[in-house]
Amino acid sequence: MGTVVDLVDETALTKSIVLELHEWQGHRAGQHVDVRLTAEDGYQAQRSYSIASAPGDDNLVLTVEGLDDGEVSPYLVHELRVGDSLELRGPIGGYFVWEESLGGPLFLVAGGSGVVPFRSMVRHHRAVESTVPLRLLYSARTLDEVIYRDELARLAASEEVDIRLTLTRGAPAGWDGYRRRIDRELLEEVSWSPQDRPLVYVCGPTGFVEIAASTLVGLGHEPARIRTERFGPTG
Repeated sequence: MGTVVDLVDETALTKSIVLELHEWQGHRAGQHVDVRLTAEDGYQAQRSYSIASAPGDDNLVLTVEGLDDGEVSPYLVHELRVGDSLELRGPIGGYFVWEESLGGPLFLVAGGSGVVPFRSMVRHHRAVESTVPLRLLYSARTLDEVIYRDELARLAASEEVDIRLTLTRGAPAGWDGYRRRIDRELLEEVSWSPQDRPLVYVCGPTGFVEIAASTLVGLGHEPARIRTERFGPTG
């Protein structure tokens, strides 16, 4: 069980839930948990959510996008309050994780809320003072829909991590980032050279992940060094 100690609005539809956990054994950057809700009549619904916090952070953070047709996310985003408890199972997953021993260079490719596990990885990378080169390519529809916008801006300004943003449905005046979907040309420009043998992680909606991963393979990247995590319309 976890107790909600803070709720942070990341975008109009996305909220970070900060949890104080009881008997938590820790997690690895990139893992997820199952959240189970139980109604008064006994009906249960369960969904998986990536962990947004680094292994060494004080609290566990889940960042959830509210989906109109979701069973769990609308409650988490709109109804949950500080002091409430959540039933969690995890951490889960050993494939889509990164730690210093895995090396790099590290290339993270995110679509929408697929950036959530990468926040954990980036924070962990900084916490252990890793010298592994790290680059994040993040696609969002608009600047207002960029999750962790302020944190990513600070990282980009500090040049500690190479952050590249691309907006697909319009950009504000003065925007100097990319204004396009992630396609072959953009991946060829932004990714490390296949000769560098980067470790690649791709996370986002199913279609986005399939296109990005197959394009990277087509550019010469080793399939065995590309790890993917995808989510469908029900989160």
